Amino acid sequence: MDPRCSSAGFGSAEAVAEAILYEGYLLYPYRRSSGKNRVRWQFGVLVPSAWAAAQGLVDSGVAGSAESPWQQTECLVEAPDSAVVRIRLRFLQLQRKTVEERTAGGYRPVDRIDVGDRTELSFDEAVPREFDVEARVSDLLRGRRLDLQIPGGEDVEPVVGARGERVGRVVRRRWPLSASVSVSAEECRTPFRLRRLTVRVENTDRTTPADSRRAEALRCCLLATHTLIGVDQGRFLSLLEPPEWAADAARECRNVHTFPVLGGEPGTSGVLLSSPVILYDHPQIAPESPGDLHDAAEIDEILSLRTLTLSDAEKREVRATDPRAAAILDRVEAMPPEVLERLHGAIRSLEPVRPPAEAAEQTPWWEPGAEPAVAPEAETVLVAGTLLSRGSRVRLRPRRRGTDAHDMFLAGRTARVEQVLLDVDGTRFLAVTVDDDPGADLHQWYGRLRHFRPEEVEPLPGPVDAPPGAVGVLSSVEAQPGEVEAR
Repeated sequence: MDPRCSSAGFGSAEAVAEAILYEGYLLYPYRRSSGKNRVRWQFGVLVPSAWAAAQGLVDSGVAGSAESPWQQTECLVEAPDSAVVRIRLRFLQLQRKTVEERTAGGYRPVDRIDVGDRTELSFDEAVPREFDVEARVSDLLRGRRLDLQIPGGEDVEPVVGARGERVGRVVRRRWPLSASVSVSAEECRTPFRLRRLTVRVENTDRTTPADSRRAEALRCCLLATHTLIGVDQGRFLSLLEPPEWAADAARECRNVHTFPVLGGEPGTSGVLLSSPVILYDHPQIAPESPGDLHDAAEIDEILSLRTLTLSDAEKREVRATDPRAAAILDRVEAMPPEVLERLHGAIRSLEPVRPPAEAAEQTPWWEPGAEPAVAPEAETVLVAGTLLSRGSRVRLRPRRRGTDAHDMFLAGRTARVEQVLLDVDGTRFLAVTVDDDPGADLHQWYGRLRHFRPEEVEPLPGPVDAPPGAVGVLSSVEAQPGEVEAR
């Protein structure tokens, strides 16, 4: 196992896990008054079972924003009985910040307090929590369970006026949480020795009334729940692209409200990250990113520039909303020009361009075993004996493994080819618009098309709708699969 993924830590997977922990925590413009920040906690929310039953929540499904009393991760590991497996459970505990104004008889809750250049707003914050479970594979064959009791608490911070008098206070309160982590392993029916590891995390709270409003139920929920799993004398198999001999075992893994992928550096396999949001194997934080913006799917440069455009009144509200929002604003305002410039783009790899004479001597690009060189017909691509170009009609057949998980929802849909794209490696892609998409015209105007490999489409009979267009070139600045990119 890679030493960076030893029992002392989980290597670079921890940085990605930290981004997951605060994904969607507070979104631009980072103000409490913004509509997008009024409905919060969208990922990995484990709710009390009685409350879930009363709300009619379903207890099965894949990763996503669904709320459930439990989540389950199943993965495949090759390891001897003596190998040690370490599971780290990570989540947020809600912390309610209440602003109180001083009165003659004590204090009373208010929406805000303004004192000089300081403003305090009532808002929900969160405190990170993590717990480790460690056991040998031989012990996990019998199963193991850890019950957790996370205490509540209260912190009080005075608000002092210009003359030193106490005019109010900020009260931060946390409620007790209870949860369990169950871990087990079983032998798989495979040609080589393989174990299926199951990790189930459950909210075991029994104090929340079933008829509570969501805001009250969240006080006893585990938020942004996810796990890091490491093995010290073995390796995990990718569930996205497993070896052929383990493909059936991978399909039998049942993951509920989680999406496990290989973590750490590419080429390592000693760490698994089980996330409530969909990821690729070996996700990475872009090295150009100077800090978390709580929206890893967004572009760092745009968020940073937009944050700089906030008015003074808006910036004051940002700082009053949440300390993490204030930290983002302070970091962006202090960002040197050279750091901001790095956010504009990054070239991940460069390869020499073949001279035209050399490219002409290559085996025809459509024949098996040929190197992807410059195509003779740069405006077309041959698929199943049919030459496709702009305007061609196709049926979408996305791969089941190793592709964008969202493409699965388009399987069987028909589409129109808008462009034949050629990337810097000589690989062709088809940019298409999906039929019956009400936003197709808008997507075309913005250039936001869906991309498929030639083997992921099935040509449909019929004339081409429009003359072929020019080949586009995919920029090498684009993020690699699984990378949280700062573009």
